[in-house]
Amino acid sequence: MRREKDELANGPRREFLRFLAASPALLAARPGLAQGFPDLYAPERVSRAADAVNVFDLHEVAKAVMRPSHYTYMATGSDGGGTLRANREGFSNFKLRVRRLVDTSSLDTSLKLFGRDYPVPIMIAPCGSQKGFHADGELATRRAAVSRNVEMMLSTVSSTSIEEVNAIGDRPAWFQLYASPDVKDSLARAKRAEAAGAPVLAVTVDNPISNRDTVRRQKRGTNPECQACHGDGPGSLPPKPMVGSVSLRRFNLDWDYIDRLRDGIDMKLVLKGIVTAEDAELAIEHGADGIVVSNHGGRTEDSGRSTIESLGEVVDAVDGRIPVICDSGFRRGTDIFKALALGADAIAIGRPYLWGLSAFGQEGVEAVIDILARELEIVMRQAGVTSLDQIDRRFLA
Repeated sequence: MRREKDELANGPRREFLRFLAASPALLAARPGLAQGFPDLYAPERVSRAADAVNVFDLHEVAKAVMRPSHYTYMATGSDGGGTLRANREGFSNFKLRVRRLVDTSSLDTSLKLFGRDYPVPIMIAPCGSQKGFHADGELATRRAAVSRNVEMMLSTVSSTSIEEVNAIGDRPAWFQLYASPDVKDSLARAKRAEAAGAPVLAVTVDNPISNRDTVRRQKRGTNPECQACHGDGPGSLPPKPMVGSVSLRRFNLDWDYIDRLRDGIDMKLVLKGIVTAEDAELAIEHGADGIVVSNHGGRTEDSGRSTIESLGEVVDAVDGRIPVICDSGFRRGTDIFKALALGADAIAIGRPYLWGLSAFGQEGVEAVIDILARELEIVMRQAGVTSLDQIDRRFLA
């Protein structure tokens, strides 16, 4: 009788021990057992855009297909990359307070921005020279943005003109401006974008000078791989049609320059690169219609401060008077939720869609948008909210 009781008691125990022995959580602690078991959380190189589980899967493909010099240029940041790392690490400083027992069977992720309706609060940030990442370049990105009805900002240093981009779809893209030392040159470029239908001019204000160690190490002028793209021979990158012969050398952009731009255009004016309350106040005083909280993806300064950590004070200073968008470091739906909770109206992605573009062209960019939108819906259901206007700082710990 006692033996039968012991067997009854030990049966479930043995099954539980077998479960533990097979658990991935214990594999790292038991050398030898990990062999043959993949890291269940590691990204994978997928063969189709539709197979990507998260945006990092597309990163794996992009690393394999990009030219090493192009990948290095895209992936690295200023100085030692401190701000680049901070943009990801900053999200971990905000924890989510999620609610329970809320009916989230019907979700609304839509928003209105400058009179336009969008299905998700995700935008395409300006990234230049996209034909260096895929043969279709900005045209593939534009087609993806139109198919998903998200906003695209076209870079001044685009490898495709604003006229070609805005010929796709019925709602013209925004135009991002790198200012020239001569404000007349900047106004001429802005007027060209305006004539092509661009409703918003996003002026980058965070790029007076930068120190990109990796780019300097590449020595573009003497590196044969760089010369293959940036020279005049076959296979070289096309000229930048929005730049032409106008100088884009770095100079000290100031508020007087912004005033002259504001007075010279009829478009909405957005300042991209504002990260403090003081500058947010000044932006409004000088007629800005919107702000993009941005540190250029960690590519121009090594402050070590993430945009998600800068966002709150900018939102507080703006106090609802103009829209606030945030970029730099967004990789997950939870990242987007945290920015919305801090008061952002929308977020913009950069490197992730370049991963998708490099990997699979238009389908890759669409996959990135779809993945982030799906993840945002998941965290909204987890948090117990059914629309974007319900997301606020009560959900942050």
